[in-house]
Amino acid sequence: MLGGAAPVSRLDVTLDRLRSAKGMIRVCLTADPGNFPACVDDRDAVTLSVPTRAGRFAFPALPRGDYALAVIHDENGNGRLDTFAGIPREGYGFSRNPAARFGPPRFAAARFTLDGAGREERVTVRYIL
Repeated sequence: MLGGAAPVSRLDVTLDRLRSAKGMIRVCLTADPGNFPACVDDRDAVTLSVPTRAGRFAFPALPRGDYALAVIHDENGNGRLDTFAGIPREGYGFSRNPAARFGPPRFAAARFTLDGAGREERVTVRYIL
């Protein structure tokens, strides 16, 4: 290891149950419980937009630690999760696939540890409407 270099690990993500190949997948990966699931004020968060048809993506070199992942299937490509009366109209999912009742789960429910062995997360995308 190089002097002072932080150990890194790989995270592979697979999305299950995508209902279409339309639009984009919007991803938020954060280690900050206060900025989950939106990553709005988290300068260290990693955000991605990947084509829906891929269904898989990777973070090849993340510092080891605790993270949580939030995913939306932005089918119409407008850059946000569309809702109707607070109910998501597009798909969403989280690492560790916790239940999302009356809003997103807490960071602790979606938290996973990334260590030297790397990790794969399978996120089930849920649709309500």
